[in-house]
Amino acid sequence: MKPLVMLDRIFKEHRPGGQAIQALSGISMEIHRGEFVAVMGPSGSGKSTLLSILGCLDRPSQGRYLLDDESVLQLPRSRLADLRNRRIGFVFQSFNLLPDLTALENVGLPLFYRREWLRNPAARARIALEQVGLGRRADHSPVQLSGGEQQRVAIARAIVNDPDLLLADEPTGALDTTTRDMILALFAELNRTGLTVLLVTHDSEVAAHAQRTIRLRDGAIVGDSGTAIGQRHRISPEAVR
Repeated sequence: MKPLVMLDRIFKEHRPGGQAIQALSGISMEIHRGEFVAVMGPSGSGKSTLLSILGCLDRPSQGRYLLDDESVLQLPRSRLADLRNRRIGFVFQSFNLLPDLTALENVGLPLFYRREWLRNPAARARIALEQVGLGRRADHSPVQLSGGEQQRVAIARAIVNDPDLLLADEPTGALDTTTRDMILALFAELNRTGLTVLLVTHDSEVAAHAQRTIRLRDGAIVGDSGTAIGQRHRISPEAVR
């Protein structure tokens, strides 16, 4: 079985003020369809940089990235934008909702950036809202919603295009414990429907909701718990640092 995501010796170097800082140091990993993976590590470990590369928001300095067996690193910007819109969903700690739009309109935004015409995008956005339990709040503005509800709207927006991969960067960092657990349960439910989820966190309690935990330190993988899928298809031990 080919992995959905394959990274082969990914390096990323930043040069703030001309000084070289190695953010990622030879990351190699595979993620298969249907996995729910948490990436853990302290501040500065490279978690967000890794997520940006996986989401095609940034390019590595060196290495190879295959998404569903397609090399994405050399794709032109227009193709990358289309790939992000159609195949990758993003959820962040800040909800990034537009305050002047309703929940339904916020969820529907990615549909209007697709290249082809879609039949009845509003109905599709409403289905996504119902998936996260907010069908009755479709006409509410973000200020009329709680923090947990706003994050669920953001999740609906991330899944409205039926992506292959959902990337979440500290998605519960701004929420209380009860709301956090509700959001994590929602991720688990979406994963049970077949969605591949990768969640970045520094919190071991959050990571415990995933099936597999990959640990980063100083830009390198220092641990990978694996899963039934991962154990059958994992990369060679030499590639996991």
